Amino acid sequence: MSFDLTFECVLDLRCEVAESPVYDERRDCLFFVDIGRGMLHRAELSGTNQVEWNLEGGACSLGLAQSGRLVLAQRDRVVLFDPESGAIVRQVAAVEPERPDTRLNDGKVGPDGAFWAGTMHEVAADRRPIASLYRVTPAGAVERKIDNIVCSNGLAWSADGAVLFHSDSRGPWIDRWQFDPATGELSGRQRLVDLDEATGRPDGAATDVDGHYWSAGVSAGVLNCFSPDGRLIKAHPLPVPAPTMPCFAGADRKTLFVPSLRPTDSGEESRAGGIFAARSPVAGAVVHRFDDRRL
Repeated sequence: MSFDLTFECVLDLRCEVAESPVYDERRDCLFFVDIGRGMLHRAELSGTNQVEWNLEGGACSLGLAQSGRLVLAQRDRVVLFDPESGAIVRQVAAVEPERPDTRLNDGKVGPDGAFWAGTMHEVAADRRPIASLYRVTPAGAVERKIDNIVCSNGLAWSADGAVLFHSDSRGPWIDRWQFDPATGELSGRQRLVDLDEATGRPDGAATDVDGHYWSAGVSAGVLNCFSPDGRLIKAHPLPVPAPTMPCFAGADRKTLFVPSLRPTDSGEESRAGGIFAARSPVAGAVVHRFDDRRL
């Protein structure tokens, strides 16, 4: 599977760190965050009717919920946010509130209906493997699933829910696990690929219906497409230096949206920090929803 993608800027927001795009098929819109400014954004796929919320406590990653609300990772807690009222309606769980040197980072809803979110060591001068990946249930239970991570990232599940992909942006590596969609249990860890700055440190990710793993190469300005066994099929270039996470969207799930971060030395003409889109010949895997129906 080799093809070219042509990315165009659909939202020139110049975010500090645009991240965690999620397509809501019920509303036919895109939600994403700007981690640097602690903001949650909503926009139509055309880039119009853009709405934003400035959230006390920050915004690091998000997922959809069964009720129509959003499950949102803030710095050290997971909450439910209602986009209709524009308010956080309840806290689901606290995650590492005692650790001032870590914060929540990449997060997604799994096939098990739980919210999976990892932390990162936030001290840039002394990054150490003290972060973890957590499973947060609708009942508020918090379970550490993987530890010894510097910057947890790259969460994505295969279309059948039987495989979890996960990365460490500072490893930098990507692993794959056998995943039980009924219980959320992990087993059979395998190293998918080791990476470097030139190939692209693995940031956020997504999967398609054919089992490929799409990883934003944040250090190389590319979207890397890997086969299920870790072979790099193609590195798709973007017109900005630091893409952060892909998301398949639209009724056919064949439009790839990729946000980006804006380096401090970006020129006025640069669209870094914007949202980019391209049509894909393959559809993305279905996104799961947090089971908040009793909350």
